[in-house]
Amino acid sequence: MACPGTFSDEPLSPAGRLFLQQKTDVVIHCIARTKNPIDVDGAKATIMSSPMGQHPRFCSLLVRDDNGFEHWRKTRLDVDRHVIVVKHRVNEDEEDDEVAVNLYVADLSVSSPLSTDKPLWEVHLLTAHKHVVFRIHHSLGDGISLMSMLMASCRKVSDPDALPMMVPEKTTEKKRDSPWSFGSMWGFLKMAWLTFVFVLEFLLRSLFVSDRKTAVSGGDGVELWPRKLATAKFLLDDMKEVKKAIPDTTINDVLFGIVSCGLSRYLDHRTPNALHEGLRMTGVAMVNLRAKPGLQEISKLMKDNSETRWGNKFGVILLPVFYHKSGNDPLEYLKRAKVMVDRKKQSLEAYFSYRIGDLIVSLLGIKV
Repeated sequence: MACPGTFSDEPLSPAGRLFLQQKTDVVIHCIARTKNPIDVDGAKATIMSSPMGQHPRFCSLLVRDDNGFEHWRKTRLDVDRHVIVVKHRVNEDEEDDEVAVNLYVADLSVSSPLSTDKPLWEVHLLTAHKHVVFRIHHSLGDGISLMSMLMASCRKVSDPDALPMMVPEKTTEKKRDSPWSFGSMWGFLKMAWLTFVFVLEFLLRSLFVSDRKTAVSGGDGVELWPRKLATAKFLLDDMKEVKKAIPDTTINDVLFGIVSCGLSRYLDHRTPNALHEGLRMTGVAMVNLRAKPGLQEISKLMKDNSETRWGNKFGVILLPVFYHKSGNDPLEYLKRAKVMVDRKKQSLEAYFSYRIGDLIVSLLGIKV
């Protein structure tokens, strides 16, 4: 099947080029479980007629010109090369479907890179397990783009012709202070100061400053180590109950608190009494930079001049996690997480990280 549109080559964005470099090569794996047995022919037909099968990025080859610059080139899409059907159990020694599929995906992540002689995506149908594994190269788009496309490809069970309900936009308007009021001026000064501090820290951490080595730091050649994929389940109702304990807390705050608490307990288990209180471990989080938060309408993502356009439109913020002895009140981790996230939200660190990366790629090249 030929993809719609013109056949002129289109250059990759700086972020897309970054995801194709050897040390930052990123493939997104998404696992979905089905209620009913998988109809292989029906799945292929659905993919071809969906936004995924029609999208220019998903119908384009990655090519490099004589100067080494990457471009997208439209091609004819052969769905049989992209849909991989696995009829047998992927691990005969593991009876639990979830564990078996996790092992399968962990092995894919290190043993099976996406081939560049076809568009950079695959769908694995594990019929014996009733699971579907999406493999999509990050250069095709970020999480907002891909999840918006996935939602646009789905239909309601109650109405096969209706799209799933998207998250409704908030209609309540907050009362805005005058730009010359004390509150507005104080907010601006706070934003400017936090932005200066966090951007300076971002540069120092990128160039000079490193965390102390711990059990979670890995080592030389860590990218070649065997992988294991583990999953944990948290009930949304439980997380909502936890966030009620501290006013104005979000689900993301609770998740960050869980990560902070979990890392501290893990390090206590691996290296008891070996680390000092307050030891810093620096993580990163991706922040959507589109004008509208959350999932987007697919039609708006496809407009070239849209503020919500398709692609990798995100910045990076540093999220420090501090080691604290286990036994502390778990809510203390949540309180610290909320304070840090709130400060990050008040700064423009994510925006500046995006612009800094864009500038470096433009002036010094992708390898720098």
